[in-house]
Amino acid sequence: MTVATVLEKSGVLAALEPALAARRVSGLAYDSRAVEPEYLFFAFPGARTDGRRFAVDAISKGALAVVSESAQPVDFAGPWIQVAHGRKALAAASKIFFGAPDERLFVAAITGTNGKTTTSYLIDYILRAAGFKTSLVGTIGYHIAGHPIPAVNTTPESLDLFRLLDQSVHEGVTHFVFENSSHAQALGRSYGLFIHTAIFSNLTRDHLDFHLTMQRYFDAKALMFHPEGVAAPRAAVINHDDEWGRRLPVLAGTHAYWYGIQPEAPYRAENVRNDFAGLRFDVRTPQGLVPISSPLVGHINVYNILAAFCCGLSFGIEPNVIAQGIAQCPAVPGRFERIDVGQHFLVAVDYAHTDDAIRNVIAVARSLNPKRVITLFGCGGDRDRTKRPLMGKAAAEASDFIVLTSDNPRSEDPLRIIEDVLPGLEGLATRRLIEPDREKAIRAALAQAEPGDIVLLTGKGCETYQVLADRTIDFDDREASRRVLTEMGYGGGAR
Repeated sequence: MTVATVLEKSGVLAALEPALAARRVSGLAYDSRAVEPEYLFFAFPGARTDGRRFAVDAISKGALAVVSESAQPVDFAGPWIQVAHGRKALAAASKIFFGAPDERLFVAAITGTNGKTTTSYLIDYILRAAGFKTSLVGTIGYHIAGHPIPAVNTTPESLDLFRLLDQSVHEGVTHFVFENSSHAQALGRSYGLFIHTAIFSNLTRDHLDFHLTMQRYFDAKALMFHPEGVAAPRAAVINHDDEWGRRLPVLAGTHAYWYGIQPEAPYRAENVRNDFAGLRFDVRTPQGLVPISSPLVGHINVYNILAAFCCGLSFGIEPNVIAQGIAQCPAVPGRFERIDVGQHFLVAVDYAHTDDAIRNVIAVARSLNPKRVITLFGCGGDRDRTKRPLMGKAAAEASDFIVLTSDNPRSEDPLRIIEDVLPGLEGLATRRLIEPDREKAIRAALAQAEPGDIVLLTGKGCETYQVLADRTIDFDDREASRRVLTEMGYGGGAR
């Protein structure tokens, strides 16, 4: 495949030199360390590192040319191809280079603030119950035809995403499910990728350090429903109960599945029953009622199940098979994941890291009728500071006791982050404890618990690390809580 062919839809701003246009391309890279002879190197500005700095290194390794949205630097003598948008150019080139694998698979993409990971797991179980071979790409990890791959980003860079799609095709996969983050859509990582079924869960305040306003955050999400450089989705699965969801454009040729709990939703949950054993409810569809049973708990998972149910319908799967897949899907790692070593109170680890998500996970706990809810939480460093007091208010209003600690402080002082949370606690009498050391905070939260209580350890979910200013350390809320509970004498440990 020649340079001209690979870059045919990449928005090249000037005619290519004939000799360069005819050169054969053996690969693409956006990291100079991955460059090999006959590669095209895509250099674009990053949040911390500008890829253009590595252009000389790429050429020295045999790259055919540097592709960038910036003009060629005056001190750079190698081949330089300027494009209108660097990341969109990489996405378009990746699609051509790998032979449009997205158009040879049934692709489902989930976007929204909360529920993406659980919904993606549910869809994967539904597809496998129907006998399909699947790939799953998301926050927790990736699996391609059942082979696990460590996750780097919720949504990979376009080159990596198309490579995973191509690998899926060669592995005999039929359905590819991925979480499409707002960052990925705004930056162009999923530009030009054809999505069969686009799913919207909800929109609540998050990532405003990047998007700046809720409208821009919504606009990034909405790109999946009126995409650039590719046809609109065949199906749109949208939360009708969410006010932002109702604003989404559904284009001609896209079949909409509106789901919810309110009576206006064509696909809605009725007769919801929720307890320690899980959820049971009926899905009201235009064709009749479908009984659902799931080990997942809490009303928030009713929405996730409905989204997955409608996605299954969009792929032509029979309702009874969809229900079977939902019943087989266990608790998702780090999403109200229970920690049990024989203690007389419930401990759950959850990824909740926005004020809305904290309210939701506490609502799940409340639905189980505990004596008290004890909530541990923190706020991430180098992220949207405006949501910190909102998270504090959400936790304090809904809990009986809160423990305020560190999440991933990154380059910020943990105590300064905690200070940003405190205004949200003003006027609230909820008992509280402040402990910036996360393991000590977990110990303090568990020490407060009495029989019948629920302790929620929120923010990090199944993350196995903590990002500090000068290093990243191994840290897992699940392991830490098991260790502390064992030291407290549960599970056979000595008091």
